Amino acid sequence: MSAQRVSQTREKAVELSGGDASAVEGPLKGYHHETYVISLPGAAPDGEDDEPEPGRVKCRAPRERLLWFDRRCFVSEEQLLETLQGRISRVPRLVDAGGIRLQEFIEGRTLGSVHGPGRAIPEHVLDQVLRVFEELTAVAPGTVGAERRCSPADRAEDRDSAGFLDGLIRFAEERVYQANRDAFEGLFAALGVDDDSFRSLRKHVLVPGLTRRPFTLLHADLHRENFVLDPAGRLWTIDWELAMLGDPLYDLATHLHLMAYPAAQETRVVERWCEVAERSAPGSTEGWRDDLPRLRDFKRAQSVFTDVIRASQVLGEGGSFHWRRWLTESVKVQRVLERAAVPLGLDEVPPLTTVARSLRDWHRRHRG
Repeated sequence: MSAQRVSQTREKAVELSGGDASAVEGPLKGYHHETYVISLPGAAPDGEDDEPEPGRVKCRAPRERLLWFDRRCFVSEEQLLETLQGRISRVPRLVDAGGIRLQEFIEGRTLGSVHGPGRAIPEHVLDQVLRVFEELTAVAPGTVGAERRCSPADRAEDRDSAGFLDGLIRFAEERVYQANRDAFEGLFAALGVDDDSFRSLRKHVLVPGLTRRPFTLLHADLHRENFVLDPAGRLWTIDWELAMLGDPLYDLATHLHLMAYPAAQETRVVERWCEVAERSAPGSTEGWRDDLPRLRDFKRAQSVFTDVIRASQVLGEGGSFHWRRWLTESVKVQRVLERAAVPLGLDEVPPLTTVARSLRDWHRRHRG
């Protein structure tokens, strides 16, 4: 991100907070936006109400030259949140600040900071997670008033689960892999990934056929850092940037992929998801036993393309080579290759030494 953009975003945050630079917190950690937290003058929360007025809000701007690894369905996250008020429990509210719509900052701790990856989450928290899914599947596409960014021709028809998944594969192929071919083709090739990988992926997940399911609203990024537990133990859902309309089973597959539940709890999550989804949108669970593994295999394959590119970015942060990051990212990339070997048709997964050498060589060629 340029220094000019950083300065502009922070200056706007200071301006909105009444000119008090010491009252600006940030920038917060985040991939898509540069974000600061501020208190608007006269917007202090009222602790006597069950739902106090928003206190602190987020002032943010999109990061420049950002690589997007996921499709975005809606033009404005704030516009979507406005339509979800009262329909999805505990999503950030919006505050008008001089004609600018700002999101409420949810005070609390992320679920990941309390219960990290691989750990089970308490039953009372799981109840709230499942409530989010129940409310999501109750939102039918025709009832969402937020403006869409994709053209009608690029949208799968309602219940066309196979068309929806093919659109996600096409995005990964065209907008992630091919769009970055000049910079990363050599690195992908060294790891055994090429154009044939997408043909294998389509054959693996689409040729068997997917069951038709009614489309609903999807958050599409429900992981531990996008859930916030407030001081009262209530669960809030944040970061709706990647929300879309589509196959509800994809939302479950993405959630399981990102959450890394212990096996026993994951089984329980799937069982309970089927109960709440079918209650909210009858037909949402049709064919789930066959299709859920395929959707999860797509997520594993998608991770290869996103994690390889992100690993290369991490290695180059600050302009110098970081040995510890190199080892960490090499292990991560080798693991995602192992998990995606079947859907990508990899006859052999490169060993860790090959992955590490490929990342190091790529960095040496591109560090300028």
